[in-house]
Amino acid sequence: MKETITVNLKEDIGVLNKPIMVVGLPGVGHIGKFAADYLAEYLEAEPIIDIISPHFPPQVLINEDSTISIMKNMICVAKTEKNDIVFLIGDNQSTSPQGHYELCDIYSDIAINLGVERIYTLGGYPIPMLSEPQVIGVATTTDIFEKLKEAGVEIRPSEPSGGIAGTSGLLLAFAQHKGIEAACLMGTTTGYIVDIKCSKVVLNVLGKIIGIDIPEDALNEKIEEMEKIAEQFKREPPEEFESQMEDDLAYFG
Repeated sequence: MKETITVNLKEDIGVLNKPIMVVGLPGVGHIGKFAADYLAEYLEAEPIIDIISPHFPPQVLINEDSTISIMKNMICVAKTEKNDIVFLIGDNQSTSPQGHYELCDIYSDIAINLGVERIYTLGGYPIPMLSEPQVIGVATTTDIFEKLKEAGVEIRPSEPSGGIAGTSGLLLAFAQHKGIEAACLMGTTTGYIVDIKCSKVVLNVLGKIIGIDIPEDALNEKIEEMEKIAEQFKREPPEEFESQMEDDLAYFG
């Protein structure tokens, strides 16, 4: 396979109702991935497109029954009363800059073909010390800022100062170029563990923005487990923690 391919899993999905796209792929603290996966599962989103690319890592995943699956990302659709939700979720981001551009072009074209009216990408905002998570936002237009602020999103001038790398940032640029309003919601995190507590905060903010009440029972159980790991991490941080900090804080996504 020399180029990215998309596989339609459902031939006719009909016309979607004012669709909004939610994007959550692996990144800092897995903030976006965990949040989007959780919401997609809660809304019983149906897969409609598989995306397979040579820009993903050259490996397969192992299933519970010891069979294998190729790495892929998926487009899934969930029906809700207010808006249908189009999810971009999956296993990985591109391993190369060229791949990021190619894939974001494909993702944004899919959004246009499905009639998506707005895109929300979810990601992590690396910080050096553990603290209560906050949600930082940027957007393709200032018109959306008031809506974000009402949901608890902080708009900080010129932040993130280093920009936003990866799909959660670059997809905004493609959306802007193609006439789709888009915003990125970033939860503050150290990024050295799967930060479910931060994902919960991002989910709550997203829920307010798109008008969906998201149950938290399963999230709270996982947060308790992760907090135990975080406490041990603070007492006995890995030796490589400080040496990796400077490089890792340059990545947002």
